[in-house]
Amino acid sequence: MRIERSRTGVSRRGAASRAGLALALAGLLAAASASAGVTVPSHSARPEPSAAKLPWTPSSAAGLRPLEFSKSTLPNGMTVILHESHDVPIVVVNVSFDVGSRHEAPGRTGFAHLFEHLMFMGTRRVPTKAFDEWMESAGGWNNAWTSQDRTNYYDVGPSSSLDLLLWMEADRLRDLGPLMTLEKLNAQRDVVRNERRQTSENTPYGKVELRLPELLYPKGHPYHHPVIGSHEDLEAATVDDVKAFFAKYYDPANATIVVAGDFDPTHVKARIEQWFGPIPSRGAPSDPGAPGFDDTKTTLTSVVRETIEDDVELDKVVMAWQTPKHFAPGDAELDLLATALADGKASRLYKSLVYEQKLAQSVEAAQESGVLGSRFVIGVVARPGVSLDKLEAAIDKELEAVRKKPLAEDELVRAKNLVETAFVTQLESVRHRAALLAMYQSERKDPGWAPKDLERYRAATKEAVRDVAAKYLPSDARVVLRVVRKAASNEAGATKGGSK
Repeated sequence: MRIERSRTGVSRRGAASRAGLALALAGLLAAASASAGVTVPSHSARPEPSAAKLPWTPSSAAGLRPLEFSKSTLPNGMTVILHESHDVPIVVVNVSFDVGSRHEAPGRTGFAHLFEHLMFMGTRRVPTKAFDEWMESAGGWNNAWTSQDRTNYYDVGPSSSLDLLLWMEADRLRDLGPLMTLEKLNAQRDVVRNERRQTSENTPYGKVELRLPELLYPKGHPYHHPVIGSHEDLEAATVDDVKAFFAKYYDPANATIVVAGDFDPTHVKARIEQWFGPIPSRGAPSDPGAPGFDDTKTTLTSVVRETIEDDVELDKVVMAWQTPKHFAPGDAELDLLATALADGKASRLYKSLVYEQKLAQSVEAAQESGVLGSRFVIGVVARPGVSLDKLEAAIDKELEAVRKKPLAEDELVRAKNLVETAFVTQLESVRHRAALLAMYQSERKDPGWAPKDLERYRAATKEAVRDVAAKYLPSDARVVLRVVRKAASNEAGATKGGSK
């Protein structure tokens, strides 16, 4: 799971205001870096067009052409990846840090996501709120997300905005942590706690994301707690905690910057060396991993059951298993199985539970891949009046079938087509290409790993899909979490839960 920064409240300024702010920005940039030659971008931003999807199938597709890129490392350890694409006058700056919720210390859950928010709180040269305002005045926009394994920031804008994007990213990497104050921390602490309420506690079925990792992984496992953390830990965070977290993980040697789109590589290399090169480094922190745990062997020894009440109209069953980590043997096959089970009206669970038996309102399935391990999750919302016992039995019948008998050939081909189409469609967007280059660098140390990634799916067989289902989705070692409508007598009460 990953959490993306909400855009709520981000300033949207008119043309006249943008022009006035641009003049102020020009003076600030000149004062901050007189020798840098920063040019204030033009404000005629052109939106990135949506390209048509490619007619791509495993049977007819040629080998995927690798993304063209150059890779280098600054003296401070920062990885630099450049990917030129001159189709449209768009640039993307993607900065990825190898820190997620699994790196958090006990009693400080939610720190990685909290810091994602704090990174927009301003420095001496780019005051609070100016990061968004200046970027939008140049025709750009930005966002960020946090997962269990990484935190990623990305900026998108017209080609003329690139100097501004790079300069502001370098500025906050250098100075934001040391300049943290209690006022800034309190502001974003409240934002994150409210986000937890809005996206999880007060959203239908949202409590699943809070409770599922705690049930699926034992205490001591880095994936045991939800990415957003707990209210108690967020309240306990101090300014010194924040500064120490920044110093340890927001280090150039723990970061990758990807610049993608319409730019001059000679110019960009010089700017990156000028603005990012002088940032001091303490060296990349060591990865704590998951000592004592093996992603190929579940820690579950039985079925873990829990029922939670929620403000929902329809009951839901969620099943989850521990599965192999991202890119490990079995990961791609489980992706294909999830697609065959629940993607579209021709999928097994939809046909059986929604269309034929009329037991379910909706179905979903996913192999949620992580660096240390993954989780395979199935969610089915019941139709009104259908008991969850009956629904669970119907799900189990379909799962037993895929454990014992291979998918039909047309099912596998359909799943491969859907996965490959989604994969190739990502490559149409400059922003997604930048994100993929950063991800492959982080997890494979090879930004050009896309063809090998796609080949995992092309090489999968229906027998291999059956075998991983039998091995990693047992009926007697999983989590079964039920979400039921809050009883009328407990409408004003607290959520109840139990396990056995």
